[in-house]
Parts: sequence; C-alpha cells; structure tokens
Amino acid sequence: MTGRAMGTSMRTGEVYVVDDDPAVRTTLSTVFTRAGYQVTCFAEGAALVAAARNGTPVCIILDVHIPGKSGLDILKQLNAQDYPVPIFMMSGQGDIAMAVDAIKNGALDFIEKPFRGGDVVARVEAAVEARTLQEQGNGADEARRFYFPGRDPLSRREQDVLGEIVNGASNKEAGRKLGISPRTIEVHRAHLMQKIGARNAADLIRIVMSEGRSQP
Repeated sequence: MTGRAMGTSMRTGEVYVVDDDPAVRTTLSTVFTRAGYQVTCFAEGAALVAAARNGTPVCIILDVHIPGKSGLDILKQLNAQDYPVPIFMMSGQGDIAMAVDAIKNGALDFIEKPFRGGDVVARVEAAVEARTLQEQGNGADEARRFYFPGRDPLSRREQDVLGEIVNGASNKEAGRKLGISPRTIEVHRAHLMQKIGARNAADLIRIVMSEGRSQP
C-alpha cells in the first residue's frame, strides 16, 4: 500500500484511490488534497478491501485494471450495491463495456482516462452531495419505490433512476439530481428496461403505472 495523507486535518473526509500507475495516484492525491480531503492510495486491491472493511471513506476511486483481482472483482468483494459510499471506476477509452459491467455491479459511475483532476473532484463532490440529500429524504424516497411481481428486483440505484424517469427528468437532469453522468443514467435506464421488459420509454411508463407496486 502506498499511503498519501497530506495536511494536518481531514476537513471533508478521506478518499481512497486504487491504481497501479504511480502518476495517476500522485495526480489524484494532489488534487483531492488541495480540495481539503485526506487521501490514501493503494497500488492493488487487497489492501483497499482491508481498509474499506475497517474504515469508511467518503469515496473510492478504483481502476478497472489493477494487479491481482480486477476492479470488478473488488466491487463484488465490497458488495458495492450496498456499500455506504460512492465507488467510481476508472477506465481507458477501450474499456467502456467493462465500465458498464462495473455500473451493473454497484459502481456509482465511471471516469474515463485521460481525465482532468479538477473534473474528478467536482464529480466526486456532486455524488457525495447527491447521496447526502437522498439520505436526508430517505423516508419519502422509499415510499415511491416500485416492485414488479415476477421480475428481477431493481437495485437501489435503478430505483432512483426510475423515479427520475417517472417524474419526467431528462438524462441530464436525472444525472444532476443523482450525482452521476448522463451516460451512466442511460446505462441504468437500459438495464432496468431490460429487467422490466419495456420496449421503449413510453412502454416503460405504461408498465410502471399498470404493474408497478409501491413498497408496503
């Protein structure tokens, strides 16, 4: 493990960065430290898993390709669907299919390389803020959850995306509300439509209104 904890105080929380490239670790450590975060970097996944089980950061930034187990394997080990903080996957431009799999396995969003450090900080802060707002309004949100008898249950994030779709939000608006990119909203939309069996957006709304069951 390569630990990087600059500064004497942890003003806004701790970020975990996992990448086998020292340049990437240095860049992200620098930009997040300047933004007031404490940063701990890992060169491989086993050390990250141990740290994530013993402490709770504000965010994890995890590369798809790391020594030993892949980023997807790490997501499964952390049970990312239920992990209490956002997990971002980093991937090169040729790894979009893998990034989509990561989202299906619980990653909040993915960051394409090369990236601008300031943009990564902004996306993390938007995700953390969105999650905080969701937690504050959790009771009201749960009352709007839908279940579809005979079909695979939707993940928590798919429920969030479906709620935005039903409310008429565009991909951009839903992404801003949930703290994720519009492209990731598209991934969730396609996956939940497949689960529900909807052919298009209009069919999705029809099924939700006719077959969806609110949580008891």
